[in-house]
Amino acid sequence: MLVQENINLKKFNTFHVSAYARYFADIKNTDDLLEALNFARQHELPFMIIGQGSNLLFKEDYAGLIIELNIKGIGLVGEDEDHYLVKACCGEIWHDFVQYCLQARYYGLENLSLIPGTVGAAPVQNIGAYGVELSGFLHELDALEIASGEVQTFSKEDCRLSYRQSIFKTELKNRYVITSVTFKLLKQAQINLTYPALQEALKDQAKDQITPQLISDTVCRIRRSKLPDPGQLGNAGSFFWNPVVSDEEYQRLKTSHADIVAYPYQGQHKLAAAWLIDQAGWKGYREGDVGVHKEHALVLVNYGAASGAELYELSTRIQASVKDMFGIELQPEVRII
Repeated sequence: MLVQENINLKKFNTFHVSAYARYFADIKNTDDLLEALNFARQHELPFMIIGQGSNLLFKEDYAGLIIELNIKGIGLVGEDEDHYLVKACCGEIWHDFVQYCLQARYYGLENLSLIPGTVGAAPVQNIGAYGVELSGFLHELDALEIASGEVQTFSKEDCRLSYRQSIFKTELKNRYVITSVTFKLLKQAQINLTYPALQEALKDQAKDQITPQLISDTVCRIRRSKLPDPGQLGNAGSFFWNPVVSDEEYQRLKTSHADIVAYPYQGQHKLAAAWLIDQAGWKGYREGDVGVHKEHALVLVNYGAASGAELYELSTRIQASVKDMFGIELQPEVRII
């Protein structure tokens, strides 16, 4: 394993902001990971694990060690009458993995197509989109304990998954590195059209012609129509979580904002953060090289030479205006460093 020094992280984050890491390590296997963690320990350095850098905003240089996980591999590890157990290593690109599963006729993840990031990052925040959450298909995962270097297996229940949450963001934050994830996928497709935008896009399609691949292709088309390609315009997808509020709070908001966009969620209501931001006047906003995308108010963008500090400052202004207008505190989904 080679530890590099003074590396510009611009190509390692999808915002494409410049920030320098004092040290950087490209990890290909578990032995590399252990060696990198040892290096950080011996030199008394802070360290950070990254995948594709699709959920990061560097607002300043990083004085420690950046560990990029590129551990690869996918395999069938079991099956029963209705399911396949498919294991993928943490460094696999999420969308590539979804497409691999579709080609192999392992079904269930098609609604999660084109979500940026890696397989290892997916359970940390229980990724979800278009009516499906990863929690519906997670079987178990392996994670390396940083303190001991030992690998432990976590069941789905152990992970304590909820909306954009897991135990790895709460009690076990910064204590484990997920090295592989095993999914329990379907042998027979079960089409999920619960999400309104997906229903609308396929309303003229005969039901018997709606396949998992068509679902995936449609999700990709919808996402591309709303979200800019990070390769063309720096962004990290949705910058804020959709806030979840009690029914009482939802009724309060509906009294003063009759057209508020919300969806029932586990006995509560999930508000559309994009709608809140749009109503506060931010959609399409631009100042210099920072802005809010003209097609999707949840997406903050770098038009060229924006700094992470400038993007962060814009995010705080958006939070303040939404709080003033609705009394709702938006929480960043993006990890701010």
